[in-house]
Amino acid sequence: MKHLFSIIIVLLLASCSSEKKTEKEIEAIPVTIELLRFDTIFGKATENDLPKLKSKYPEFFPKQYHDSVWFNRINDTFQKQLFEEVIRKYPTNENLEEQFTSLFQHIKYYFPIIKIPRVITSIDFVDYKNNVILTDENLLVSLDTYLGSEHSFYEGIPMYISQNMKESQIISDVSSAYAKQFVSMPVERTFLAQMMYHGKVLYLKDLWIPKGSDAVKIGYTQGQVDWMLENEAEIWRNFVENEVLFSTDAKLLPRFIYPAPFSKFYLEIDNESPGRVGQYMGWQIVRSFMEKNNIDLQQLMMMNADEIFNASKYKPKK
Repeated sequence: MKHLFSIIIVLLLASCSSEKKTEKEIEAIPVTIELLRFDTIFGKATENDLPKLKSKYPEFFPKQYHDSVWFNRINDTFQKQLFEEVIRKYPTNENLEEQFTSLFQHIKYYFPIIKIPRVITSIDFVDYKNNVILTDENLLVSLDTYLGSEHSFYEGIPMYISQNMKESQIISDVSSAYAKQFVSMPVERTFLAQMMYHGKVLYLKDLWIPKGSDAVKIGYTQGQVDWMLENEAEIWRNFVENEVLFSTDAKLLPRFIYPAPFSKFYLEIDNESPGRVGQYMGWQIVRSFMEKNNIDLQQLMMMNADEIFNASKYKPKK
């Protein structure tokens, strides 16, 4: 027993040493963030400034829109209130730049081909469905959707959405947008394939934001993560007994994969559960697979759901 304990200690120390070495290599990757605070630029603008803004930033002013659209927005009371709150919450760029620098260093370490985008922050009437938009050249982040979960502007927004409308989720949401560029949508129509797709996305976030909590990565409260840890075995038993893993029933997706206030087992535990439990379970399977198999990240991205599941030897925590 003592010998076994010594081996475990040695393996843990070796793992910690390897992780520290990796992080040092990541920190050495040169990344320069170009951060354009368009929220501030437009928030301070007057009608007289519009011609200059359109000339300097034509990509933000589609030609099909008449100037009256921009005049109305400049003078809109709610727009002005949003600007004031965003400036109060994000008065300087330093913290944002540090977070984006670290994120892109991590992404570039694992996927060197990535091109660092121009990061543009904006205000868009709390359009939380489009809070992060990624294009070939730009990364657009709507800061008015990250003012804090309890902000008065978010009254009326479902709690399962507003709980993630806070600063700590910016990098997590951006990570999701990038991860979905590297993780192909599944060809298979099974529930397991959907679980593995989201499991891969969340596993990339493990690598890209290693200091982030599981709650931040998946967009749960800590209480919801704790609930999942306590009920992981029961959830797995439910999936197995009801033979949902290889089912192609599309109704399983809104029940267990898509964002929702809770998951739908049609049991008493429903109201206690968070939504998207299928994503969480897929994440644990991918984690189990990577712990037990010596395989690089690119290979993982190419593997199908059945291969990962069979080789994961996943057993839920009890």
